Amino acid sequence: ELDLASRFQESLVCYQEGIDLLLQVVKATKDEPKKHRYRQKISEVILFSDGKYHKQIRIEENATGFGYEKLFQEYLTEIVSEVWVEDPYIRHVHQAIINSITFLQLYNFLRFCEMLIKGPCKVKTIHLLTSYDEGSGRSQQISSLEEIQQSLRNYGVTLNIAFSSSIHDREIRFNNGWMIKIGRGLDYFKKPQGRFSIGYCDFDLRPCHETTVDVFHTKHTKKM
Repeated sequence: ELDLASRFQESLVCYQEGIDLLLQVVKATKDEPKKHRYRQKISEVILFSDGKYHKQIRIEENATGFGYEKLFQEYLTEIVSEVWVEDPYIRHVHQAIINSITFLQLYNFLRFCEMLIKGPCKVKTIHLLTSYDEGSGRSQQISSLEEIQQSLRNYGVTLNIAFSSSIHDREIRFNNGWMIKIGRGLDYFKKPQGRFSIGYCDFDLRPCHETTVDVFHTKHTKKM
């Protein structure tokens, strides 16, 4: 009924509760034929819900309309209070100077944080795992992240920053169980033609690089 009403997140909770109940019954049942039927039912529920909650979004080259709100807002429910961002390139990997403006990937992370502040979620903690910038850019990277950290503190949000030299994957997780993996991480937008061009401020109007976005529910995956 919830599926038919397009109340997908609520129906996912019901699927999870059903799987939990069936697992409890399997553990308590001594009758092997019954156990077999219950296991079959668990598999059916997982397969049925799997197609609905594991989806892939394909962003085409130069496509617009894929700002952070477009991708993430559906999963930022009111219960979200903690966010994990793993991206090796929240740093000065490259710099392009256009009309005397230097564009850094750190700004993408800042925009992402601004989206979290606007709600409707009540984020209290953000965990960032990234890699150090190379060479002379490291000090600028650290000072920029510390500035973001202080600014978030003014809004009652704690930013925990950690560095890894071996991180490769890019993923974003919310404590309501949703995980989003973007092939290019947060840096899937093209640079604007200039600081007074459409799309400079509004990411929904900014052309994108081609990439894929995979969305699934981690709690459901753990049950599998």
